[in-house]
Amino acid sequence: MFKKILIANRGEIAIRIIRACKEMGIKTVAVYSKPDELSLHVKFADEAICIGEGPPIKSYLNIPRIIAAGEITNADAIHPGYGFLAENGQFSQICKDNDFSFIGPDGDIIDLMGNKVNARNVANQAEVPIIPGSKIAVSNIDELTEICNNIGYPIMLKASAGGGGKGMRVVDEPSMLEQSFSIVKSEADKAFNNADIYVEKFVKDARHIEIQIMGDKFGNYIHLGERECSIQRSNQKLIEESPSSFIDESLRNTLGQKAIDLAKSVKYVGVGTVEFLVDDDKNYYFIEMNTRIQVEHTVTEMVTMLDLIKEQIRLHHGEELLIKQDMISIKGHSIECRINAEDPFNNFIPSPGKIESLHFPGGIGIRIDSHVYAGYDIPPFYDSMIGKLIVHASNRKKAIIRMKRAIDETIIEGPNTTIPLLEKILLNDDFINGNFNINFLDKFLKEEPNDQDSDLLENDEENGGNN
Repeated sequence: MFKKILIANRGEIAIRIIRACKEMGIKTVAVYSKPDELSLHVKFADEAICIGEGPPIKSYLNIPRIIAAGEITNADAIHPGYGFLAENGQFSQICKDNDFSFIGPDGDIIDLMGNKVNARNVANQAEVPIIPGSKIAVSNIDELTEICNNIGYPIMLKASAGGGGKGMRVVDEPSMLEQSFSIVKSEADKAFNNADIYVEKFVKDARHIEIQIMGDKFGNYIHLGERECSIQRSNQKLIEESPSSFIDESLRNTLGQKAIDLAKSVKYVGVGTVEFLVDDDKNYYFIEMNTRIQVEHTVTEMVTMLDLIKEQIRLHHGEELLIKQDMISIKGHSIECRINAEDPFNNFIPSPGKIESLHFPGGIGIRIDSHVYAGYDIPPFYDSMIGKLIVHASNRKKAIIRMKRAIDETIIEGPNTTIPLLEKILLNDDFINGNFNINFLDKFLKEEPNDQDSDLLENDEENGGNN
């Protein structure tokens, strides 16, 4: 087994990896930017190396400094977590070239599946249904117009190298196409240094369902059921569940097998996620494959009682996958709520700054994955997620009740957070009844007045409605 793993990441995922390593008897190295000097991942690791200033390009995306930190500390493996360099094929290869085991796929697999056009073609060859669209990147507006006229509107423009909800736009009618094409190309170039985009038919009112898979270098594969990820804004997830209340056993097995077929077709090793859109009639379409651990891996862990980080480390150490498909059973129901330092009622503007006081919930069936504490200063340079609140119960109804209680116990004073929005969603009848899709949150925000709006309305009525 590895003796020492350097974690090329920060925040809650760095702590999550440290915890798994400690239980496996593996030493850990944290890297950190100067603003992260007082972050808990720095404190909890066995060693810590500062790799630069706050902006990611000067620290967490600075490959030479990360490699140097690994060499200085004699690490034998590097775990990228999620985000930053986790899906950077070049980084995977550089780790290999410098005699580090990369806890993720080989660079060629990352590049193949990270390019959405190539991934669609791989899925098609593996007989996994794909959404009608372009087979290659679209180079000009005339070509795009012809494709859109053939598949019909609405369509979705996507960055070929995209991820994290960036570089995506729905186009409802031809008059919007040229402007949207320019905007998405610009966004793609800025976010991914790759302006290639492709087009798909936009599937209305669909569910976002993803399948967790694991595979080893000996050709053994399993799936761990599905996660329901439809509660999202701008393609960024806010609430995730396992299992989905919409997916029956037959479809679960079908999606699981299709995810395995795709992984087998590229000889995938490690943990990965295959994502699908599922419409009201339970037709399903491949979206993409994430070649890393997911933020929402926690809900799968809660219902399977498997530690996915430990399994990921073992698989990339070259060990055989000892878990067989018939050993997997889904027990109960788990929900994860992402707690972001954002103002959910002001266009989700980030809210960095000092946490004045903090109290996380406890009790049976509650898990907190977070790196923050009272007095912690949230830096302005990184993703706004400051924690994940996860619950588990015997069924979905009880899990919702438990999550309501847990949210009610959560106190974070200082920055704005998504907690007030989460409270409202958990009280919504459509959410409670499982009657939602990927458009739920946009519709919910338009229909649900926030507390500030309510206060303004009350003041207006008190003043005779003349304000």
